[in-house]
Amino acid sequence: MNRKKSLLAISTLMAGIMLLTPSCANKNKSKTTGFGFNSRKWGGFENHKYKGQETGPGLVLVPAGAFVMGSTEQDVLFEYNNVERKQTVPSFYMDETEVSNHQYGEYVYWLQRVFGESYPEVYRKALPDTLCWRSRLAFNEPYVEYYFRHPAYKNYPVVGVSWLQATDFAAWRTDRVNEMILDREKIHPYKDFKMKDEENFNTKAYLADQYNPATRKKLKGMPRDYRTKKGRRDVGTKDGILLPEYRLPTEAEWEYAAQGAIGNSQFENTDEKRVYSWNDLTVRMTHGKEKDRGKIMANFKRDKGDQAGISSQLNDAGVITTPVDAYWPNDYGIYNLAGNVSEWVMDVYRPLSFEDVDDFNAFRGNVFSKVKLDQYGEIEEKDSLGRLIFVKVTEEENINRRNYKVADNIGYKDATLYQNDEQVYEYGVTTLINDKARVFKGGSWNDRAYWMSPGTRRYLDENLSTSTIGFRCAMHRVGSPIGNSKKRNRSLPSNGIGKGKLK
Repeated sequence: MNRKKSLLAISTLMAGIMLLTPSCANKNKSKTTGFGFNSRKWGGFENHKYKGQETGPGLVLVPAGAFVMGSTEQDVLFEYNNVERKQTVPSFYMDETEVSNHQYGEYVYWLQRVFGESYPEVYRKALPDTLCWRSRLAFNEPYVEYYFRHPAYKNYPVVGVSWLQATDFAAWRTDRVNEMILDREKIHPYKDFKMKDEENFNTKAYLADQYNPATRKKLKGMPRDYRTKKGRRDVGTKDGILLPEYRLPTEAEWEYAAQGAIGNSQFENTDEKRVYSWNDLTVRMTHGKEKDRGKIMANFKRDKGDQAGISSQLNDAGVITTPVDAYWPNDYGIYNLAGNVSEWVMDVYRPLSFEDVDDFNAFRGNVFSKVKLDQYGEIEEKDSLGRLIFVKVTEEENINRRNYKVADNIGYKDATLYQNDEQVYEYGVTTLINDKARVFKGGSWNDRAYWMSPGTRRYLDENLSTSTIGFRCAMHRVGSPIGNSKKRNRSLPSNGIGKGKLK
């Protein structure tokens, strides 16, 4: 009998402890009201597990950090357009390689297949300018004919692509990857997607309920009308299934990734700022395997008339470009951030950009917009290409805002027209700088080693292209800056660093 009383007392005590101690069962209850989530009783407000952002195809995670942005080389042109300043960059993803001819070919093939019959101009507008190879005093016709089209060059970086074309490619890639995810998760099988003219999958149109493929898998949670037990719902932003947009990297992101300073950091100190994307002041391999010692680390022009060395010993094996995964990756696992082709970044060029922009996530080029609404306040019907229509924000609607007023902030603190009644940038007369001048970074196969230093910067009109400029994509990292590791401390996960395996 005493034993039964003892067991009863222990049971009562344990029950009391369980009531006082938060349990796993209570994790799906509101800390605000006590009601349960995912329940019709409380209106269907949802709270599902989220494992973290997956790494999109082709991407490598670049963890956040502070670095000194700007030149590590002499300013040989005396432009003072890359003075040093400290900058913090949040975590982001970047393409492991430059976008190749084969990848870009997949893009233009899709455009021709979907829009070619009704809107052939969309396909033609996206084609790279193969005539960029022509020179009045060189025989480059074979590259005009074969570089983009021949399978021998399919793994080489695409060139002849303008900043606008590169931006369009990134937007297209966003939709195709999210389309793939919905098919992979068996939420919307690919065979249910319509692939003609405006009836093609667009992420923003889908989230705005303007693209509705057949739903084969019911998501956990409530249908749109939580009072009924029937129906299925589409994926929303709150599910965390769809990825953020692919885009061009900002100049700060590109330079941070190119420095690869993670290989020269200990605790909270960076003991050496690199001249290139690797250690040492030379462009030759001085460490690693003995068989690699003395080899050129990147594809660049060594001297006037010397594109690749002599026939018996090609120093970089790249007369023009080389495959996008050639040479050695830097400490983030990213290839060819020095040499091969220069690369477009998002920013509008200004000589004194480093003086004007924020010291967190620096970027010049913001033009704020919003989705267009009809007269009833509903989202305007998507356009003939299946995309939502966006318009610039107005000063009238932002009258009470303090962080911005107008849509176009490209010239903020550094206007291209007039400032204090004095013309700053007289385009076509004293300068080629205007609001369409976009930054490109890094050296190319036809540049000297100087331009491979991450801090160097140049610009070109966003509508123009050359045989020396390509691009790669980036993506914002949502949530934890250290990836999906369960560690909660501030130190980076040690596994995979320098091997391109950060997840």
